[in-house]
Amino acid sequence: MEYWINIILLFFIYAFAGWCMEVILKYRQYHRFINRGFLTGPVLPIYGSGVVLITVVVGNLASVESGLVMTFTLSFVICGAVEYFTSLVLEKIFHARWWDYSTKPMNLHGRVWIGNLILFGLAGVGIMHIFNPVIYKVLDSIPLRVREVIASVLVVIIAVDFVISYFVLKLVKIGVDSSEADNTEEISKEVRQLLTNRSYFHKRFADAYPEVVYRTERIQKRLARIREEAERVRAEAEKRMDERAEKVAAGLEPVHMIRADLIGKQDELIGLLYDEAAASDEMRELKAEIDRQKKRLESHALVKYPYGKRRGKADKK
Repeated sequence: MEYWINIILLFFIYAFAGWCMEVILKYRQYHRFINRGFLTGPVLPIYGSGVVLITVVVGNLASVESGLVMTFTLSFVICGAVEYFTSLVLEKIFHARWWDYSTKPMNLHGRVWIGNLILFGLAGVGIMHIFNPVIYKVLDSIPLRVREVIASVLVVIIAVDFVISYFVLKLVKIGVDSSEADNTEEISKEVRQLLTNRSYFHKRFADAYPEVVYRTERIQKRLARIREEAERVRAEAEKRMDERAEKVAAGLEPVHMIRADLIGKQDELIGLLYDEAAASDEMRELKAEIDRQKKRLESHALVKYPYGKRRGKADKK
């Protein structure tokens, strides 16, 4: 029994420490106090849950391996899993993403990223090998009955806070689902307006997550349609450009070049069919006439297009 009482108290100690850390970080970012978290009270359950899991798992492995590397690895994995699945569950239930690491390197679906995971690992080492021993000594100095009362009171307070916060988040979900806006920025404005017009609990939540990204099925479907339409337009534009390029290329080809190509093909055909030894007089005369007409055509082409050689000379100059 004492073990679990200490675990509960450990949860609240680190949930409060996590809240303090978040408040300091956001104060540096926004230069104002922001009461972070889903709960109204000064606790962030995600931090307390992570520490409790690390303490229980690593503590049970103490007889096998409790070195720094094992502690770091378990903290890395456990806290990463807690953060990832907390983000996933909250987004599925309330249609909103409370943090997004999509712009960070080596992230997983924008829910966790390598920088935080390394910090979780290092924090786990500090918690298990430095802070927990000190905290357990302090707790052991307090009578068990007093610890039981403190733990019970804190559990009741956080349970009430959870209920209040759930209804606040429920209102957020209703606002997101009923919004007629077709982008997350407009939905964020509507939800913030909805919350600020209500009680303190609603206003506090509106300030707690200024960077929240709201996601609805309607927006996701619309974005999918936009992507499909953009792909279709791109493919159609490429097809039209190819067809136009072929037409332009065909239109730019000079007639005399086509004629010369045609004459060349005719000469090849005559060469294959005409046999000087076996040709009749009529065929020889026709062949001679074709050769004369071809020379006339070539001389005519030189007269009509006299600039080919001149351009060549100009280029040489």
